[in-house]
Amino acid sequence: MRRTSVGTLALVAGVVAVVGAVVLRLLETRGIYLPAVAWVEDVAMLALAAGIFWAGWAVRAYQRGDRPDLDPLRAARTFVLAKAGALTGALLTGRYLATVLVVLGQLEIESRREQAVAAGIGAVCAVVLAVVGLVVEKFCELPPSDDDDGDREESVDPLPS
Repeated sequence: MRRTSVGTLALVAGVVAVVGAVVLRLLETRGIYLPAVAWVEDVAMLALAAGIFWAGWAVRAYQRGDRPDLDPLRAARTFVLAKAGALTGALLTGRYLATVLVVLGQLEIESRREQAVAAGIGAVCAVVLAVVGLVVEKFCELPPSDDDDGDREESVDPLPS
């Protein structure tokens, strides 16, 4: 599996922000308004980021030789979790930025200003989630092998007698 690129995450966030802003404006023309971002969403994103980082730290310790007993399946699952966290962070960043874009022209109204601030804080928390995902993906990266050209045969240690 490949690591997620920052460009891909930026593209996802940008597309979701633009499409989301169009959909939100369309909904508002029909009298449907989304509620403000709840603080519990921010806490959940930060808790998820902390959990991903904690799982990645164990893989990092294994890579450095500080933890010799890490299950390879756990390392693979941590990588997948980090990738999912990075993509989720990008999606949520776009979602919150869409809200900011919709209310940007109405900041003189107190409720819209509060909604913009809450969505902005949500976007920052989502970016944190995406960045933690990228960092943990880096933690899970295998070190380069000693066999650079790949033509040599692998040596197998004989069984102890």
